[in-house]
Amino acid sequence: MNSSLSLARIRKHSLAAVGMLALALTALVGAAPALATPTGEYAVFADCPLSNSSLSACISAKTESGKFIVGKETVPIEKVITLQGGFIQNEVTEAITFVAAADGNTLSKTPQKVPGGLAGLVKCNEISNIVERIACELVFENGVTGVNATTELAAPASSIGLNETNLITASGTALSLPVKVHLENPFLGNACYVGSNAAPIVINLTTGTTSPPLPNKPITGNVGTLEVNEESTILKFSKNSLVNNSFAAPGTNGCGGLFSFLIGPIINAKLGVPSAAGHNTAVLNGTLQQASASVVREH
Repeated sequence: MNSSLSLARIRKHSLAAVGMLALALTALVGAAPALATPTGEYAVFADCPLSNSSLSACISAKTESGKFIVGKETVPIEKVITLQGGFIQNEVTEAITFVAAADGNTLSKTPQKVPGGLAGLVKCNEISNIVERIACELVFENGVTGVNATTELAAPASSIGLNETNLITASGTALSLPVKVHLENPFLGNACYVGSNAAPIVINLTTGTTSPPLPNKPITGNVGTLEVNEESTILKFSKNSLVNNSFAAPGTNGCGGLFSFLIGPIINAKLGVPSAAGHNTAVLNGTLQQASASVVREH
């Protein structure tokens, strides 16, 4: 009697487990199309975090040209930098929370060449201190002179600020980016940065006109040309320009590896960092596209 009862219970639980598994598989099958990679004109949103059910919209912004001026050094943007992900918009307050790209690569780590490389940054013969000059010659006067500057996020994606109203009306901050700049060269070591996660460079970009402290003068961005696709589901701002020249930049850290106590001050002096507000500039020219998350899921 007890054996039969136990067997019945086992069968009952087994059937229940099979039923639950079937429901789970059905749910997965039903969800698969929603998580499929967008195609066609929606392919630009391939890294949109569509698995987030609260997501309001997908964003893809490509910086195609422009420049970064930090202290005394100007680095032109010659390779495309991509900002991608999505955002959640509060229906009541309309506040926007940025959500990281599906693959985590929210701001692409795109190296830009520093004009002149190491020779452009450092001239060892100008250093009066003999110990510093010898260290400089050992590190910098060699055949590997190219330097890349790579702008990286210095905080979680949720720290990115986005205000579409300000972007369209060309007033106030449209995009706020907390970043650090990685200076890449074998002789600078693997951890040479201007800014850090603890002390990021915060750039509040606008499509309007800036009001920087001296010696910088006001510069003006551009909303760009608004285009809408045939289905009226994708907004595209082409030839837009986001600018800021009122941010501060901290000194370098981690430059030169074991010789950082000697190399760091040399790099700081040549770059002109730490650099107070009014001595730095960011100009990002490119294209921004946006679409509703629900529409992207359908494509």
